Amino acid sequence: MKQPDALIVEMQNGNEIAFSKLYSMYSEAIYGVIYSVVLDAEVAQEILQDVFIKIWDKSSSYNIKRGRFFTWILNIARNAAIDETRSKRFKNSRKNLSTTNFVDILSSSDNLNNKVNAIGIKKFINALKPTCIKIIELLYFKGFTQADASKELEIPLGTLKTRNRNCMNELRTIVLG
Repeated sequence: MKQPDALIVEMQNGNEIAFSKLYSMYSEAIYGVIYSVVLDAEVAQEILQDVFIKIWDKSSSYNIKRGRFFTWILNIARNAAIDETRSKRFKNSRKNLSTTNFVDILSSSDNLNNKVNAIGIKKFINALKPTCIKIIELLYFKGFTQADASKELEIPLGTLKTRNRNCMNELRTIVLG
């Protein structure tokens, strides 16, 4: 998708119609990313609304020349979702859930495929090595910290960081072709 620079500039100038169009363009993909972290539709919808309020309020901090708009809003959404999972309120709401809610996503490639489809990068992710897919899922789709991911994968933190960097470089090469 080509970046809608004109709409972004209009939104930055306070145009609510432009903001509404941007919401329509990006909200479904952003919701998918948020949901993949919090695994709760109601919470994901609340975070989505908060994310777009932040986008509106902080739109002047986005610079078209520095990076893609989607990447900027994706980072806001991902950080908001991770912050929510670390909140006391969220943790308390999860205390009485049954164990069926904690089935390991890595054992089901369908879950990962649905998540990456939500943001349109399935074909790129599938081209990576299985190790890269696991690392990307934990860090970017499940909201793990690097330390938590290294424990989950039973590899040293430094190794995880190196592999993550290499995997992201490989993904960047695939995407930019």
